[in-house]
Amino acid sequence: MANPLVRKLENFIRLTSEEKQALEKIAQPTRRLGPREDVVRDGDWPRHVNVVLEGWACRYKQLEDGRRQVISIFLPGDLCDPHVFVLRKMDHSLGTLTSVVLAEISETAIRELAQQFPRVAEALWWEMLVTAAIQREWTVSLGQRLATERLGHLFCELFLRLRAVGLTNDTSCEFPITQADLGDAMGLSTVHINRTLKELRAAGLIRLRGRQLTIPDFSALQATSLFDPAYLHYERNPLNTDED
Repeated sequence: MANPLVRKLENFIRLTSEEKQALEKIAQPTRRLGPREDVVRDGDWPRHVNVVLEGWACRYKQLEDGRRQVISIFLPGDLCDPHVFVLRKMDHSLGTLTSVVLAEISETAIRELAQQFPRVAEALWWEMLVTAAIQREWTVSLGQRLATERLGHLFCELFLRLRAVGLTNDTSCEFPITQADLGDAMGLSTVHINRTLKELRAAGLIRLRGRQLTIPDFSALQATSLFDPAYLHYERNPLNTDED
């Protein structure tokens, strides 16, 4: 399988062989972490750009009393703050949700890559802007969407993001995170998450067994969740297997 970063960026622009090789060279596995470990903590000096190659991670903020808000979910191919070097210290934490494999890319490597390959630099800007667009949609979910819409919207988004890097199988994908994680991301209690999942299952919109999510009818879940994939800004439709 192609490097997930390369595969993700190719949803924006077709890369040349040279551009792919340059990305693959700097995005090699350098760090492995288990589940529930911090990649970098709030207040730390950011030394690398972290790229998720395998597993799921998240961006989060934690209050002094222990309450946690998951702000973003990172999937294979995602860069965690590609321009983090402009900051003197982190204002949030990055943590793993599952076991992960990361590539740690230095500031020098990022700058040299962008200078040598302007199209790759443009693709990295696209990646950052899409991350901001996802953040806006999450804010709308927290402020306006009903619980069933929030979860359904998240399922649609994560399925398309996984599909874009080749990590779905027909109507199914891995879904290894807990109901507590979903609650921290969606601003709902675990009890509310459990009840909402039952509603989505009863309506035949999802099947969630073990670590696998199945969406039998994506269009139906999309309509129920008021999901418009335009904010993901894919130049190619990730639901169309003919475009892989």
